[in-house]
Amino acid sequence: MDGAELGEMETPRQSTDVALRGAVRIVALLNLGYFGIEFAVAVAIGSVSLFADSIDFLEDASVNLLIAIALNWPPCSRARLGMALSGILLIPGIAALWTAWTKLNDLSVPAPIPLSTTGLGALAVNLTCAFILAHYRHHRGSLTRAAFLSARNDALANIAIIAAGLVTALMWHSAWSDLIVGVGIVAMNADAAREVWIAAREEHGAVP
Repeated sequence: MDGAELGEMETPRQSTDVALRGAVRIVALLNLGYFGIEFAVAVAIGSVSLFADSIDFLEDASVNLLIAIALNWPPCSRARLGMALSGILLIPGIAALWTAWTKLNDLSVPAPIPLSTTGLGALAVNLTCAFILAHYRHHRGSLTRAAFLSARNDALANIAIIAAGLVTALMWHSAWSDLIVGVGIVAMNADAAREVWIAAREEHGAVP
């Protein structure tokens, strides 16, 4: 094998980058598609938790598209983008807090069956995304960490949304379970943003 052939061969890192770019594109499309579904249901039944989660789907689509674009950037630029992504992760929380505040003026109870079934669909999407991204969560530092943490936290939030619907239907016919879950989603997003910020700062500090 001559030098030209060796130069044309992909290194394991390059091969992983190609696979990762394809993975994050699939994840971005899945998130964008379910955003439309969940947002429509959230508006129809007046659910704070579904609204927060739907905005999170839109944010996840944006994060994964940014990762696909920035994958081959220099390490310093990727680290800076990771810091920016930590701020983007807070956007769904801010939107959810505003929705929760406005909901306090009208404590109408969201329909529990659409709440739970939509949460179940979101859980299926997020588990799929987390499974796709799990293999790459330590590859390329803070960027893929942001994507994986977001998918993982979203799956946990979806379980809470399903539980809120069941509680509303069977035990406590009140808007408070939905509100509590919405605020919980805010807290998880804030913690994910903190972890991504720390990883990005460490990545930036390691750049010569």
